[in-house]
Amino acid sequence: MQTTASDTCPECQGVLRGGGEETVCTNCGLVVDTDRLDRGPEWRSFDDKSRKRTGAPLTPSRHDRGISTEIGYDKSAPAQRKRRLARMRTQHRRASAPSKVARNRREAFVEIRRMVGRLSLPQTVRDQACRLFASAQDADLIRGRSLEGIATAAVYASCRTTGISRTLAEVAAVSRLDRERLKTCYGVLNRELSLETGPIDPAEYLPRFASELDLDAAVERRARELAARATREGIASGRNPAGVAAACLYTAGRERDAELTQSAAAAVADVSAATLRGTYQALTE
Repeated sequence: MQTTASDTCPECQGVLRGGGEETVCTNCGLVVDTDRLDRGPEWRSFDDKSRKRTGAPLTPSRHDRGISTEIGYDKSAPAQRKRRLARMRTQHRRASAPSKVARNRREAFVEIRRMVGRLSLPQTVRDQACRLFASAQDADLIRGRSLEGIATAAVYASCRTTGISRTLAEVAAVSRLDRERLKTCYGVLNRELSLETGPIDPAEYLPRFASELDLDAAVERRARELAARATREGIASGRNPAGVAAACLYTAGRERDAELTQSAAAAVADVSAATLRGTYQALTE
C-alpha cells in the first residue's frame, strides 16, 4: 500500500488502498493520488544471479575505467561558490590522476578518442587502441618517445589488427605527427609487442576510393575482380595495398571508359603515379 498525506479519504473518511499507479478510496472510489513512475529496474534477469544497479559500465578508453565522478558547473551560483567549485574541480582532477603514469595515460586516451572520432572508427578500435597504449606504457616503450606518437601508432595498429582499411597518411592527417614518425612508432609497437597484423586485402580500400573518385558500381565490381586476381596471382605481394587498390580502379576505369587519370587515382591512395603504373602494367600483362 502506498502512503499518502492522510490514511483516510478526504471526502468520506474511508479507507485508502494503493495498487498499481493509483491510490483510491475503498468506500467512494475517489482517486486520491497517482504515480505513473515505474520505479522498478529497466532490465530483466534471465538467470539466477541477482543483478544490481552499479552505474555506467566500465570502459577501457578512460584511465580510471570510467568509475570516477565529475564536479559540474552551476551558472546561477554566486561568485564565491563558483570560485570554490573551481578549486574543488582542480583538486579533484589532480586526485583522479595522482601519478605521472596516470596523467600520461589520461592525456593519451583523450588524444586517442579524438583521433578515433575524426576517422569515424568504431568503439572497438578505440578500446583496443587504449588497451594497446596501456600495454606499451607497461612495457616502458614511452620512454624517449612522445605520447602523441605512441597514441597515434596505437590507433593505426588497432586498425591493422581489426582489418579496417586506413592508410598511414590518413591516420597521420588527424594527428600531430608526420607519416615518417608515425611509421617509426608503429614499427616499435609491432616489434616489441608482437602484434598480430596480417597483410591488408586491397579490396578493403575499393569502396572508399571509388566513392572519393565518383566511380560507378560497374567500375568498382570490375576493380574487385582485379584485386582478387592480384591477390591470387601474387601481384599484390610486396606492394602497397592502397596502391594496388588504386591501380585496380584505374585499370577498371580504362576498361569501362571512365574519366579517371593516373594522378587522380594515385592521389586518393597517397602513392606516386610511378607506383600505380607498376601495378597497372602487371595487371595488364
